[in-house]
Amino acid sequence: MTESFKIKHLEPTEYQAVCTLGNWVHGEGYLSKQTLHEMHKKSLYKDLNASYVMYDGDVLIGFRISYAPGCWPLDKWCTPNLWGVDQSEVAYFKCNTIHPDYQGRGLGGQLLKQSITTLKSMGAKAGLSHIWMQSPGNASFKYFTKAGGKLIKTHARRWYHDDSLPDYICILCGEDCYCDASEMLLQF
Repeated sequence: MTESFKIKHLEPTEYQAVCTLGNWVHGEGYLSKQTLHEMHKKSLYKDLNASYVMYDGDVLIGFRISYAPGCWPLDKWCTPNLWGVDQSEVAYFKCNTIHPDYQGRGLGGQLLKQSITTLKSMGAKAGLSHIWMQSPGNASFKYFTKAGGKLIKTHARRWYHDDSLPDYICILCGEDCYCDASEMLLQF
């Protein structure tokens, strides 16, 4: 039996539900309405929106936050000299979250495909992500590799005292996050 869930563009009216799901799955302080608003602005280019939400009926079960090419800043965790794609043509996959009761069904991949379609319309030729290497069963790395992502570099302690997440409490490490991130590139 094929499951059918509703996928639509992220809208500000959904910020609270997205924050609640994101903080439950990733750890307290991962998202706030303000940080989500700032992320969402980076998803918008002209009349296009690269971020999506997924519903089972009226219940939010997942979301994907993606930044338009040229709308996100490079930081010390990015190595564009290793990408093989001009950084102006690279989008950023910020966050993919699926409610634990719905994981393992390919729903994250559906959200990724929606974002890629929009990102291509924005002129992107690739998307970069920093994959959480301590995800349960290393599911994040497996998922992104299956989608075609290539490992660029692994960054130790990526979220340790991250200024962009001042209130974040990692679900594994607590306030001092020691989780690693693999910088991965997915070419379209």
